Amino acid sequence: MKFLVTGGAGFIGANFLNRFVPQHPEHRFLNVDAMTYAGNSQNLEVISGHPNYSFEQIDIADRRELEYVFREYNPDTIVHFAAESHVDRSIADPEAFIRTNIIGTFQLLELARISWQAAGLHLFHHVSTDEVYGSLGKDGYFTEESPYSPNSPYSASKASSDHLVRAYSHTYGLPVTLTNCSNNYGPYQHGEKLIPTVLRKLLHGEPVPIYGDGSNVRDWLYVEDHCDAIWQVIHKGRRGETYVVGGNNEKSNLELALELCEIVADYTGRDVQALRQLITFVADRAGHDQRYAIQATKIKSELGWEPAQSLTSGLRKTVEWYLANPLRLQTEVVVQ
Repeated sequence: MKFLVTGGAGFIGANFLNRFVPQHPEHRFLNVDAMTYAGNSQNLEVISGHPNYSFEQIDIADRRELEYVFREYNPDTIVHFAAESHVDRSIADPEAFIRTNIIGTFQLLELARISWQAAGLHLFHHVSTDEVYGSLGKDGYFTEESPYSPNSPYSASKASSDHLVRAYSHTYGLPVTLTNCSNNYGPYQHGEKLIPTVLRKLLHGEPVPIYGDGSNVRDWLYVEDHCDAIWQVIHKGRRGETYVVGGNNEKSNLELALELCEIVADYTGRDVQALRQLITFVADRAGHDQRYAIQATKIKSELGWEPAQSLTSGLRKTVEWYLANPLRLQTEVVVQ
């Protein structure tokens, strides 16, 4: 197979490539990434020399650049990670989210439609988020049948891209699969996200900012579990279908921060009570969704996937990685 992986220098894309490039020398992997603030070449150092891996610095919203990629590499499988993904950034500057998440997805779909008119085994796999479904109350779960109700510019742009992918499947017969995942965490995550931010503040002895009263709940999914789910969907998922992917790990933001205090204390010998006292509540995010939770029954029953990591085991692996790579907790990426 010839994989075109978009956004492969980012958090989830890099974990995907680092996991499967060495495992599958029979496949060819091309990573295209615009190398914005979220892309970091250091994420891919472990595979940079592999003969089945190559890289092109490409903006997926640029039609001519993408045409070159399709012409030169003729991919048969697209794994579309590339996206602007930080909700706070989407509130401050939504235009970048429209360009990458909607226009970029459209350009990929168009070129796949044109290039794949000849017979062959092809697939466009679209990686999306549970945030397209809006906010849950205290009860219930998101499933593949949940109605769309995005509440931020970020989630609205991802909902738009989901609808475009489905439309190209229904109208043009483009072979597609989609996954909508819960909150990812693990190695290589950008320093602006919640878990790296909490870790950075705890390790520096600085106030740990938690939105509102900390009661907002998320379902946490270890990134390698997510990558394994995507691989299963690519190879065994039914074409035209959506699979929601969750970690079965619901925690409020406050509960998550408190658990990180315990893990950091365990690894560093610091006083856990002193770490807990660093937690500081700050003004809530505009339009902050209260709760996300996923019922991942379909992917388990059809494909046999379920997460390997509990939240505690995944957090411990994450803390170990950041302690071994302390420069990766910076909020700004220096080396690209």
